[in-house]
Amino acid sequence: MELRHLRYFVAVAETGSLSQAALKLFVAQPPLSVQIRQLENELGEALFVRHPKGIRLTAAGRALLPEARFLLDRAERLQDVVSTTGVTDNLSIGFVPSASSTILPDLLRQLKRHLPKLNLELREMISTEQLEALVAGHIDLGITRTPTPHPRLIVSHQMPDPFCLALAQDDAAELNGAIDLRSFSQHSFVGFTRHRGPAYFDQSIHLCSKAGFSPRIRYEASTVYGVLELVSAGVGVALVPASSALLPIAGVALRPLRRTGAVESLALLRRKTDNDPILPYVEASVADIFNSLQQRLPLLLGSP
Repeated sequence: MELRHLRYFVAVAETGSLSQAALKLFVAQPPLSVQIRQLENELGEALFVRHPKGIRLTAAGRALLPEARFLLDRAERLQDVVSTTGVTDNLSIGFVPSASSTILPDLLRQLKRHLPKLNLELREMISTEQLEALVAGHIDLGITRTPTPHPRLIVSHQMPDPFCLALAQDDAAELNGAIDLRSFSQHSFVGFTRHRGPAYFDQSIHLCSKAGFSPRIRYEASTVYGVLELVSAGVGVALVPASSALLPIAGVALRPLRRTGAVESLALLRRKTDNDPILPYVEASVADIFNSLQQRLPLLLGSP
């Protein structure tokens, strides 16, 4: 198997068409078809199902696609690894989207200041994707939400990050302290697009269900930023992690919920058997950042 086989496979999978993939790769279609057949013969599995309107991936093809992308990405980085002088270590970190504005800025500043030769790779991923990538060795650390226990992983550090209610600033003027979610059962809600933020979506539905109602989701957005922007426009309220208070969105107020029994957190994960000497420093940096954020959140949420 050669890298070009994987490159051709990924191009065909992404375009869904041999002819479109051939144009993208600047090759003729017949040789491309031959290369795909060679890859299928070597793996002993059909990767595509041909039909009149194009092609689609088989189960084997769907399983191969993320691995092929990973191998191609690593191959592309080989030249950088060889040519970058002075780099003494490599580190790959996965992170949930909201961490890009709450945890990563401080962490990157610390790593750049104290480990200037570190070759750092950042990958935005939802929590379930991070667990799979950690176990497979595709990333070294993961910043996740409320991780599911796994025998090969450990939680290095975590900070409470419960869901709270986001509403327009003017509507929150007379609301102080923790609120009862049931009092918002008749409000329109802004929800998370389920396929982009399944954990956020599921937790929001769960909290409303425990409060005795099903939320009327009138608007959706795929990121915390998008949800808060819609809330600031006054079209509805939303359930978001408390760490959202750290985001610079004007016109939005966040209020904590009365005790819900849910244990939500932001966590740093790594493999149990990973003894990379750089990890303790990164873990200590994240622990300091978690502690700092935890002290700021009650003030931002208007809590005592």
